[in-house]
Amino acid sequence: MSALKDDRDLTSLAAQLRVDSILCSTAAGSGHPTSSMSAADLMAVLLSRHLRYDWARPDDARNDHLIFSKGHASPLLYSMFVAAGVVDEDELLAGFRRAGSRLQGHPTPILPWVDVATGSLGQGLPYGVGVALAGKRLDRLPYQVWVLCGDGELAEGSIWEALDKAAHYELGNLTAIVDVNRLGQRGPTEFGWDLDSYAARVRAFGCRAVSIDGHDLADIDQAMTEARGASQPTVILARTIKGAGFGEVADQEGWHGKALPQDAAERAVAELGGQHPAVITAHPLPEGDPSSPRVPADEPLRLPDYRIGDKVATRKAFGEALAALGAVFPDVVVLDGEVANSTYTQDFARAYPDRFFEMYIAEQQLAAAAVGLSVRGYRPFAATFAAFWSRAFDFLRMAGISGSSIRLCGSHAGTEIGPDGPSQMALEDLAALRAIPGSTVLYPADAASTVRLVAEMADISGLAYLRTTRGAYPVLYGPEEMFPIGGSKTLRSSTGDQLTLAGAGVTVHHCLDAADRLAADGITARVLDLYSVKPVDTAALQSAAEETAGPFVVVEDHYPQGGLGSAVLEALADSPHRPRVCQLAVAGVPGSGSPAEVMDSAGITAPHIVAAARRMLGPDA
Repeated sequence: MSALKDDRDLTSLAAQLRVDSILCSTAAGSGHPTSSMSAADLMAVLLSRHLRYDWARPDDARNDHLIFSKGHASPLLYSMFVAAGVVDEDELLAGFRRAGSRLQGHPTPILPWVDVATGSLGQGLPYGVGVALAGKRLDRLPYQVWVLCGDGELAEGSIWEALDKAAHYELGNLTAIVDVNRLGQRGPTEFGWDLDSYAARVRAFGCRAVSIDGHDLADIDQAMTEARGASQPTVILARTIKGAGFGEVADQEGWHGKALPQDAAERAVAELGGQHPAVITAHPLPEGDPSSPRVPADEPLRLPDYRIGDKVATRKAFGEALAALGAVFPDVVVLDGEVANSTYTQDFARAYPDRFFEMYIAEQQLAAAAVGLSVRGYRPFAATFAAFWSRAFDFLRMAGISGSSIRLCGSHAGTEIGPDGPSQMALEDLAALRAIPGSTVLYPADAASTVRLVAEMADISGLAYLRTTRGAYPVLYGPEEMFPIGGSKTLRSSTGDQLTLAGAGVTVHHCLDAADRLAADGITARVLDLYSVKPVDTAALQSAAEETAGPFVVVEDHYPQGGLGSAVLEALADSPHRPRVCQLAVAGVPGSGSPAEVMDSAGITAPHIVAAARRMLGPDA
């Protein structure tokens, strides 16, 4: 129990949270004080009576987790940190939203008490599902995950994906606290204060719904008490008033995202009774060892071996590599979007069912659960068809801001899938994933490189993406070959190379075919397998430019913008031997057909590569 034991203490703490929220946003000249004020009573009760957290040891595995899904209420969160004694009042007033400050406009994990970056609405609760999933199924520790949501973000489908999966996995250790303050950015929310409509939806998804007065401290306390230890996920629907505590702005439109002017801030602080300095004391954590038994097995990693020339799909090799990793590393977990028999994550699921999580066709939750599991120190691999990661791009973008270490596989990519048609082809994925800060993007050409890249991914920090192919293609490399991130492989070379053919994934095979056809006519071509699309092997590209003194033909099963060709051009931009570059890519929206027909129609097969090479070399080639 906290030192704040009675309602007078709670009222005082709530008032101080409002005061600090007003003062820091007024000092910054921007922020969301009214959105913070509506939830101040909720957070005062949570902070003082229910949040079990050792503020001096934020990495203690027994700590509860608090996620502000309504990240724009950061003034409230930072004011809580002041009350907890881990952020100084001066830092709050001088640093909030200022350049170089860790108290940014929306929370990020630059603060050790923040698990994930939030501010893109509808994401905090899905992240909470991942954290709670780790607690119940893997850590088996009694921590609770508390997520503060705004009522406006309940219009986001990702919230309902989260509640659906939370109910499916019976995550009683997850509590969503919804600040139903009725007002969004431009006016009233869809349901206003209609708590019954919200409750009916929550229950329809299999979760507990508890409706309360969000300014009644006793109601709040009882709801939170019942939430801890519940067998189902709990959603506390708290009716609140936006701007509560200051009559001039309370329940008034037009104040969202606006700091109070200095004179109004002074009146608000006076109405709230002035300063109420109070520092809460931490709850004792549960007894027990805070560590989790995740010691690697005392045996070497045994990746699958393949014979050169055998035809093996890279998506199949991905699944086999995951199963091999699972045998050695107990912190490797795998998630899938209900396509495990196509991505081959089924191999891991069969071997290690306790570490496999089915997210069904809910790609936003798939990405978010991976992020949540990474918060708890696990190494998640999440897989679905490459095209469907586009649904979750905002979550992946935010994972980059969080610095989350997650590993993604996108299978069935490119025109190579043929008859399924353009809706399934993922011709934008390389560009999208390359754009994320700190990301790694990989596209192996064969099974041997795939399994070794999967092993490399296990140790990568940040977001890593592996693109795999539906069809089976010949194995190009022996078991002794290594594939470091940022490297490449030179499959054809000679001292007299006249040009360079560069591909990744399926187009490497077409480049090899084209090189053989050119060789038959006396034209020698260097062939590069750029399996690491980001970071691309700049040194190998610049060496090829210098040593061949000839043009480049870059071939990719992707739209021209932002993919392999862009990576090559960026790498060669500052080269003193910058070559002419021809980019063969999928220029228009493809149709259905056999893989060979569709790739040929897209202009990325061997005959097109040969023709491009001849054009680049001139009329005498």
